[in-house]
Amino acid sequence: MSAIDLQHPPARRPLTGGGRTRILLLAFVTALLLSLPGIVMADDDPTPAERARIEAALRTLGFVSWDDIEREDGGRKWEIDDAVAADGTKWDLELAADDLRVLKRERD
Repeated sequence: MSAIDLQHPPARRPLTGGGRTRILLLAFVTALLLSLPGIVMADDDPTPAERARIEAALRTLGFVSWDDIEREDGGRKWEIDDAVAADGTKWDLELAADDLRVLKRERD
């Protein structure tokens, strides 16, 4: 069995083209993956099927019109701006994306 020579560690070789390329590729892929949550969590509009489902829920809740409907919080909720109730009052709403229950109802 040989002892480890701590006074003379093995020499490091400089990175060659292949090693340097791997490191650059790894850095690029890491940066790309770190940027994905921002892309996934961005606000977006509902699909036509989602819009129909949300609008039906809004009508059931007594609203007659509304402005923007956007996906928020990583897709976990819908934000509805300026929803107008039958009595004419305006509300900003947040609905759960899964079952469309009211998470927040704030008078506008």
